[in-house]
Amino acid sequence: MGGARAVGVVEDGTARRVNGAESVYHLAMAAIAEGETLTAIVADHGLGESLDHAAILAEGRMLAPIDHPDPAHLYVTGTGLTHLGSAATRDAMHKEAASGAGETLTDSMKMFRMGLEGGKPKPGETGVQPEWFYKGNGYTVVAPGQPIPSPAFARDAGEEPEIAGIYVIDADGQPRRLGFAIANEFSDHVTERVNYLYLAHSKLRACSFGPELRIGDLPAHIEGTSRILRGGKAIWEKPFLSGEDNMSHTIANLEYHHFKYDLFRTPGDVHVHMFGTATLSFADGVKTLEGDVFEISEDQFGLPLRNPVHIEADRPPKLTALY
Repeated sequence: MGGARAVGVVEDGTARRVNGAESVYHLAMAAIAEGETLTAIVADHGLGESLDHAAILAEGRMLAPIDHPDPAHLYVTGTGLTHLGSAATRDAMHKEAASGAGETLTDSMKMFRMGLEGGKPKPGETGVQPEWFYKGNGYTVVAPGQPIPSPAFARDAGEEPEIAGIYVIDADGQPRRLGFAIANEFSDHVTERVNYLYLAHSKLRACSFGPELRIGDLPAHIEGTSRILRGGKAIWEKPFLSGEDNMSHTIANLEYHHFKYDLFRTPGDVHVHMFGTATLSFADGVKTLEGDVFEISEDQFGLPLRNPVHIEADRPPKLTALY
């Protein structure tokens, strides 16, 4: 294709090019403007030649399922302690500090119990708000297959296999969900373990999601596999669960508590919101090294998401006064 951007649609394992489409973002904005669904706007464009999407991914030419013409207008955010069992690792990480203060429950466990009790409200009711964090913008998104950078000052480079919701904001300031994707919410768990108030620091890392965008409602039960490969061999592997059957919050409740803020309803913006996980290699004592490959897969989401780890050289800021 001469290096030009293109969009492909995968049906029954076969990929075809969407005629005249250069990005999912532009397709989504056109669908909104014309009062159509994303599926309908793709049908309007029509499908062209077949694509070998597995080869495109292997060749390093696959882009993230959505981006924004101005990366600063893409938000990456997430919620934690949303999955059944997700509190166990976090609680263990912070229990020592809590016991030293004479508390019987860590803040993590308290938040988790709040979700169990009020994270799945009845229709028309507002549920309890979850833990929430800011992760970055479009500049922090790494394409599937590309290295995830870990800064030199990081104390850990750990994966978090999750599901992300993908949204654009329409002209009236209302969020429109496009679908869902596998995500690696890459984090620094050692920094977080120092003190729970370092959670915000630990999340300011790169991430990756895709390779495919799954159109339609999120399956109630998701059971994928998270692996770490070193030299082509798995050094760690575990299943991960998601979907509302395995969560203490509904997707609707998590979406409401994110988009209730006017800041996150600016027309034209893109949001990639990650819903949390209960599975971490860090919990099993794994320390990743340069070149290790994260692999997250789930058959309902198409091709697996793979990214090697790259430890960056030190790049300290050079602040100077402009006065």
